[in-house]
Formats: sequence, C-alpha cells, structure tokens
Amino acid sequence: MGWLWDSNSQKDASASTDPFRDLDPSLRDFLEKESPVKYKPATSPPSPSTSPAQAVTAASETSPPSPAVPSASLYPDGRYAHLWKTYKPLSEVENATKTDQERLLDILHGYKERKAHIARTALENCSLEQLEVNDCFNGGGLKARMTMCRAENRKFERCYLSQTRFLRALGYLSQYDRPPEVDEQIQMHADKLYHRMLDQERAVEEAKAAGLPVPTFPPILHSRKAEASSSSTTNTKAPAASTTASATAIEDEAVQATIKRDQLAPGIQKQLEERFKGLTPEEREIEEKAIAGEIAAGEKVARQVGDWWAEQEKAQKERREKGKETVTDKISGWFGR
Repeated sequence: MGWLWDSNSQKDASASTDPFRDLDPSLRDFLEKESPVKYKPATSPPSPSTSPAQAVTAASETSPPSPAVPSASLYPDGRYAHLWKTYKPLSEVENATKTDQERLLDILHGYKERKAHIARTALENCSLEQLEVNDCFNGGGLKARMTMCRAENRKFERCYLSQTRFLRALGYLSQYDRPPEVDEQIQMHADKLYHRMLDQERAVEEAKAAGLPVPTFPPILHSRKAEASSSSTTNTKAPAASTTASATAIEDEAVQATIKRDQLAPGIQKQLEERFKGLTPEEREIEEKAIAGEIAAGEKVARQVGDWWAEQEKAQKERREKGKETVTDKISGWFGR
C-alpha cells in the first residue's frame, strides 16, 4: 500500500504550490478574469534527457579553443591572451633599441670578458676537486696538513688548467650573439673530454701494472671520422662518450683549427715553445688546440667588426644617395670614409 501514500504525498506537494487552493471557485474565476497578471501554477522541471558526462562532452566540443599565448605567460590556458599577444622578451626589445655603437661595444666587451668567464666556468667544472681541497684543509689527516694538501692541490690545478684549455679550444663564448644553450653544451663537453682523458691515463697505468700491452687511443680532440677509422684499425676501444650533434660539430671545428707556425714571427714561435715545455704529449696537443681556438675567436671578432663597418658604410651610402646625409656622415667623410 505504499503507492497510495506516494500518490497522496504528490498531490499534497502539488496543492501546496497553488496559492488559490483555499479560495471559493467563483472568487477564483473572478480573480483570474480581472487580474492584470495571469497566474500560472509552477510545474516541475522536466527530467534531463542527457547524462552529465554527455553534457560535459558537448560543452567541451562547443567551447571555443583557448587562444595561443607565449611561453613566458603565467596563464597557459589562454587567460589575458589579449595582453600577451603584443609581448616581446626583454632581450629582443633591448637588441631592437640598441644603436650601432652599442652593438660594436657589445662585441668588444664580450671578447674582453671572455677570459674571466672561461676561468669561472672552469671552476664550476672543477667544483668536486675544489671541494676535496677544502675538506683536506678542514678535516684532513696530519700528513695531509704537513704537506699542505699537495696531492689535492695538484689534482685541482690540473683540472683547472685542462678545463680552461678545453674551453678555449672548443670556442667557448667565441661569439657574443650565440644562444647560451650552445655555450652550456660546450661547457659540458669540455668536462666530458677531461674525464675521458683521465680514463685513458688510468687505462694505460693499469695495463703497465698488469704487464699488458699499452692501449692506444685517438687524440682527445678528434673528428668522428678519425674515431671511426681508428676503431677499425686498433684492437682496443676508447671509452664511450655520447655527445650531441652540436657538441660533435663544435669538436670537429676545433680539430680543424691549427696553428700555422710558418706565419708566426720567430719571437712568437719561441714563446710557444716555452709554453709547451714540461707538458705531456696529450697536454701539448690540447694546448696547441687552445691557442688555435684563441686565434680563431679573435678572427671571428674581427670578422664581426668588419661586417659591422660594412653595414655602416652601406647605410651611409644609401643616405647620401637619398639626400638624407647626417652630420656624422659628413664628419666621417672628412676623414676619408
């Protein structure tokens, strides 16, 4: 008999929503005819024909796609896209507003600061060796303190000198307008080459201690073609080192850079021989590549400055042809430009 109670409850609910339920029928008809506002009893809302999942899917399909925003935006979902559509990075704005003189100063300033940046980068790559020196001075044994941590200091000094040579040879910061990601790859590749050199020296020492033939390895700085040919002619295999395509191209460029001794003055040749004294054959080769890298970096800067002067002369010539010669153009013309 539960359905009877349900039907009665439904009737009571429908009656409770009708405010005219207690009025006389004649009075109710009069009010319906004379009242300016026609009253309609509330009806229950129809049951939804679609499920919530289908409604969400339909809403997602009909919603417009979110507008594209730059990667620097804090709202990748497309909010404030009308504000970000004109966004430009600060570096791009600064480069666009720089004068020609400022660009030239950037080239020269970057070349002058290159030596200091190479020193700081070499210290970053030798941070573990430097930490060993600090630990030795702070908590080393009596023998280490009596020798002033000589072994640790020698290890750190060799790491620092080798890292600077590799960075110079690979052309670290040799171009001021190069993306910073390239210089980061050069830094990592220089550290990889240094540890490859240590692995080769360790393999030679272990072979000598065991009385085995001394293994031969290709040069530390070599092209991938030379590596392929040497691996096919030798029985030993060099330590594997996975390098990216850009690091490989940079290393190949460093291999091609050589010192043309016949074009150097006798005094410079004598200075080079003094620098090469006391170095192992491997270290001598790396030092030669480092000097060649310094010469190549200087030539790149000279080409960049030459291109800058060529652009200036071209722009000056165009202004003269159009009759828009500036005061600077006239003054430069007095001095033969």
